[in-house]
Amino acid sequence: MPETGPVCIMGDDRIPLESVIANSKRVASGFAALGVREGDAIAILMRNDVPYLEAVLAASVVGAYAVSINWHFKGDEIRYILEDCGAKVLVVHSDLHAVTRDSVPEGVRVVVAPTPDIIREAYNVPMQDTDLAENVVSWTEWTASLDPWTKPSRRAPGTMTYTSGTTGKPKGVKRKSHDRNGQARMAELIREWFRFRDGMSTIISGPLYHSVIATYTFAALRANATIVLMPRFSEAALLETIEREKITHLHLVPTMFVRLLRLPDDVRMKYDLSSLEMVVHGASPCPIDVKRQIIDWFGPVVYEYYGATEFGMVTRCDSNEWLEKPGTTGRAWPGRRIEILDENGNNLGSGESGEVYVSLGAVADFTYHNHEDERRGIDRGGLISVGDAGYLDEDGYLFLTDRKRDMIISGGVNIYPAEIEAAIASHPDITDSAVFGVPDQEYGEQVLAIIQPAIGRTVDQGELVAFLKERLANYKIPRLFESTNQLPRDDAGKIRKRLLRDPYWEGHERRI
Repeated sequence: MPETGPVCIMGDDRIPLESVIANSKRVASGFAALGVREGDAIAILMRNDVPYLEAVLAASVVGAYAVSINWHFKGDEIRYILEDCGAKVLVVHSDLHAVTRDSVPEGVRVVVAPTPDIIREAYNVPMQDTDLAENVVSWTEWTASLDPWTKPSRRAPGTMTYTSGTTGKPKGVKRKSHDRNGQARMAELIREWFRFRDGMSTIISGPLYHSVIATYTFAALRANATIVLMPRFSEAALLETIEREKITHLHLVPTMFVRLLRLPDDVRMKYDLSSLEMVVHGASPCPIDVKRQIIDWFGPVVYEYYGATEFGMVTRCDSNEWLEKPGTTGRAWPGRRIEILDENGNNLGSGESGEVYVSLGAVADFTYHNHEDERRGIDRGGLISVGDAGYLDEDGYLFLTDRKRDMIISGGVNIYPAEIEAAIASHPDITDSAVFGVPDQEYGEQVLAIIQPAIGRTVDQGELVAFLKERLANYKIPRLFESTNQLPRDDAGKIRKRLLRDPYWEGHERRI
């Protein structure tokens, strides 16, 4: 039968969105039966999949926080988040459960969803039988046995998204819930910001655990969009899907642009991309030459934004604005305010670089779960900073120039050196280390570790990588290593990381 409404596409499966929503009501009943109450947390450790969407929707029905966990994380990282958020239930893909089951705290109910073949193929995941222990249930059997939730939906408590901090430990950005009028207004603002419309279609090529990807995806759901879930980004598959499904909207990151531009010309030009209405990107700065080539190829449908998990999206810049002011991330969206402050909190003039502070505007306030003191530490009179540095030009356009804090953005993913340095410090042959980002044409930045071996010791790089793989997600592990007899420190004993980092950035038009 021909499709009569929006669908969720996963490989060869085309599932009506109304079926996804209906199944989420059954999942909601199941969560309630497992003891989930208003304000509790439900953790989700999955790659892009339809049950991921259903679990998040179900959490909102029962008034619980849906806490997404980066599936790259290793055991201790996963356990920390489960314990910190107080998760009552963990929904997990079977292959991920097989390697993380020992990391689940006692008392957390586990629901194991089958890993689809399309994901197994994309990540070369072998088929493994899932041992359903006493505290574990099968998603497939569980959902089939449930009746739909028929009571009024409980009030959603807000959102809780984990993002790492400068201490290296992930922090839950716990956002308060608007009242129903405020929720409707925010939904409309997001729809307007992404220029969503009924009948649109989009591809989710980034991971759903990323806060902006989740925001984008569920806004698209509310817009009754047809949604294609890609298990893993593929350049040729993306272009083929745009043509086949007549995709209208995309959210990409600069690393994806780089990979698309590396395709041979005959491959790039064979696909019809004329259906595209808006291609939005953010998460990390985009090199100017890459951005210009993408606009030349896709046309003037490319938009950029600046934002963060803490304060949402603040600026937006269309293709024509960017071509007039290459490198800008745009002007503040109506209702938002940007101020550039010096170290003493004084406003700086146009063209003067300082720390970027923004107002929350219509975005609900937040705190860091169990770290309220750190929330207060980034606030200046109601303006919030996440440590970015930049300037406003005379027309109010924001240009980012640096990051005051040490965070590395590699391929659109935030990586925090303190966490890596702590792992390196546990190696018995290493006295000290400094970790920072260096330029990389494809990823924006790569992770470099300069290590200081203990006196009389040598460190084998391969052995060190294996050591770190037991403690960190693979994407956090440095790709580059150097060794030194003595790391430079200031009078207070802090490593002078800028002295180490600056030579790598000489000659670059912008700190990326």
